[in-house]
Amino acid sequence: MFIRLLIIFTLVPIVELYVLIEAGQQIGIVPTIGLIFLTGIAGAFLARTQGFQLINRIQNDLNAGRVPANEMIDGAMILAGGLLLLTPGFCTDLFGFILLTPLTRNSLKGWLKVWLERKIARGDIRIQRF
Repeated sequence: MFIRLLIIFTLVPIVELYVLIEAGQQIGIVPTIGLIFLTGIAGAFLARTQGFQLINRIQNDLNAGRVPANEMIDGAMILAGGLLLLTPGFCTDLFGFILLTPLTRNSLKGWLKVWLERKIARGDIRIQRF
C-alpha cells in the first residue's frame, strides 16, 4: 500500500506539472491560469449542486425507511470529484468531472459496487455494527 501511495503522490504531480507546462506553452500562461480557476469554480459549483441533490435523496430514503446505500457511494464519489477539481491541474480536473457527472458516475458506481463486494467477501473490508 505504501508503494502505491508513493507512486500516486509522486507520479500525479509530475504528470500535472508536465501538462500545465505544455498547456502554458501552447495557449499561454494567462489562459492556462484562467482555465485552472474556471475549472475550480465549475467544480465547486457542480459539487455543491450534486451534494445538495444527494442530501435530498438521502433524506427521502431515510424517511421511507430505506438504507441509502447507493447514495453513500454517490456521496463518496461526489466528495472525491470535488476534491479533485479543487486541486490545480487538468488531469485531476478530468477525473473530477468524470466523478461529478451523473452519467459517468453511474457507470463507475456499478464497477465500484462489484469491487467493494469482492473486497468484503474476501475479508479485506469488515463491516461492524454497534
